Amino acid sequence: MSLSCFVLYLLFQTHDNHFTGEKSVPTPLSCTSVLQTWTKDTGDSLQGIRPEPIDQLVVRKPKADKVPSVQLKADLHTSGLGEHKVTFSGNDSDPMVITNKLMEVFPKLQEGGGFEFLKIAGSTRSRNLALLQCPSTGYTLAYLKDPASMIGQATIFIRPLQQDLPFDCESSSSASGPVIPCITCQKEVPFSEMKLHRLSCNGTPMQESEKEQEGGQSDSETVSDSVPVRPGTSAESAEVPAVMVNEELDSKEADSEWKLIEEPSQAAKVFKENLLKEHASGTPLRMKMDVRDSEEDRERELLLFYKQQQEWACPLHCTLVGDAAVGEGVMRYFLTTVISKLQFGFSLDLGGMGRTLLFEGEPDHLVPAASEALIESNLFRVAGRMLAHSFLHDGPHVTGLSPAVIHVLFNGDPEMATVVTEDCPDLHIRSIIKLLEQEELTPEQKDTVSDLSMSWDLPAVTKTNRRWLHNKLLLHAVIGRTMRQIKQLRKGLKDVMVWPLLTSRPDVVPLIFPKMAEMQFTPQMLLQKITWPVEDSDDEDFDLESTCRVTGFLRLFIETASSGTLAQLLTFWVGWEMLPPKLRVEISGGTLPTSSTCFETLKLPAHFKTYMDFEEALVSAINSAQTGFGLV
Repeated sequence: MSLSCFVLYLLFQTHDNHFTGEKSVPTPLSCTSVLQTWTKDTGDSLQGIRPEPIDQLVVRKPKADKVPSVQLKADLHTSGLGEHKVTFSGNDSDPMVITNKLMEVFPKLQEGGGFEFLKIAGSTRSRNLALLQCPSTGYTLAYLKDPASMIGQATIFIRPLQQDLPFDCESSSSASGPVIPCITCQKEVPFSEMKLHRLSCNGTPMQESEKEQEGGQSDSETVSDSVPVRPGTSAESAEVPAVMVNEELDSKEADSEWKLIEEPSQAAKVFKENLLKEHASGTPLRMKMDVRDSEEDRERELLLFYKQQQEWACPLHCTLVGDAAVGEGVMRYFLTTVISKLQFGFSLDLGGMGRTLLFEGEPDHLVPAASEALIESNLFRVAGRMLAHSFLHDGPHVTGLSPAVIHVLFNGDPEMATVVTEDCPDLHIRSIIKLLEQEELTPEQKDTVSDLSMSWDLPAVTKTNRRWLHNKLLLHAVIGRTMRQIKQLRKGLKDVMVWPLLTSRPDVVPLIFPKMAEMQFTPQMLLQKITWPVEDSDDEDFDLESTCRVTGFLRLFIETASSGTLAQLLTFWVGWEMLPPKLRVEISGGTLPTSSTCFETLKLPAHFKTYMDFEEALVSAINSAQTGFGLV
């Protein structure tokens, strides 16, 4: 017998003296385990700290990332695969010390084509497993003992790398109990193996076969799910449980299908479809906005909506009061507005700075704003909900977040985050930190650096700690000052229930947090920022007909342009691919469109009579922007 998609795991325990190579007396585990035994002739044990109680230790599929079921633990027990305590002795840097010992304790592991280590991701009650990346030298005792590996008291699992391992449950001498017949296929199965048999049994119930022989009702005449089953009817009581088991298995297979899809975007699509389908019968979320209100009032409506405790995967109904628009376009408008506010800031003055920016810094190095008012208002949890909700409904995304922030957001070790100088949004602090990159510091510079470091409980600068202090200051400026904001963002993502996808499939993370170069602009994002010419403006004296004609050409161009073309237009208009609070349009003389990037103004000549001529001229101007044409 072979277990399809089988994965093997070992339980590691680690004390301060773990992996020292010394023989030690095994300590009984305080967890419900697959196999609470060890090799008695050698006293093999893997010494360490007692883990938290764990109910499940083995999973069934090669790509599975969940701890196993209780039934599978017993099956591994009977097959000789399960939990062992193992003590290693030998060179800490030799990977064969671990390999040879594991092959000795688990001979069947030799048939797996290698192995890899995993540990529980998140809390000790989590069912998710995360892979421990194998270093170039292979798994060694030094790697397992290294604090940077973040193993600590974690439970460590081992699974074969290339193929399933033999799973000889029936031949095991551990099988116990009498032989009993299966009520579905009537096959006689040992008592201890019946549950596993039921998971794969697809035979015909005996009662159904008897009915067919006696000319009873046909297969198509089944009991309706909506009709109560009478306890006294043996045929019904035999059929219904079998149907329920199959439905449960199909549901589980459908729920985990996204884990096995190689393409990240397709995996995300299947996950989101399953999540929305699961909550399709829930209470709809109703988002309403009045276009006649001020921008600040509309922003308050959005914030109020996302501050509520709701089941965020339920159907979303959007209403635009004061506008005749209906259907999917209204939802797209809402989601675009939400992400635009996160990306470019709210008009509301929530932090005493005029506008409210939740993310600040350079493109592709944005970090959460270090504002105590925003943290106390729990606005970053709101931001997490907005991000995940737009992702769930295939809306736009916030782009350009710092890779270091994304690393920590998804439970990465802050000390292992790759932080660069550009990640520090405070230019004053950045200039002080950059002083430490110089070979020599003047006394005044040393005082400046020391004042900053001591304000963050770090030592003053010396000749020997300059490089170390540079890294510590930079880490604190980027990560240390934003940890509370990151935790709130994480809670917001979990509220919308997309967290299992993002943690189980790291390759999906770039889809929800793309880089600035991957920014997907929409026509609505640009159109809602534009200030159009008015009759009493200071533009040159052009008639109203020409003004309306040319501005209409621009609107049509924006509405029909691709995201890439819109990004090029924005770069030509303001100098980079970031939307400012306002985009201005002026009617002017000249032959081709030009722009004043400092004033975020696009100047359109009034002489165009047809859209074709206008489009050709604007595309030429946009394509010439890289050489400086049209930029003032």
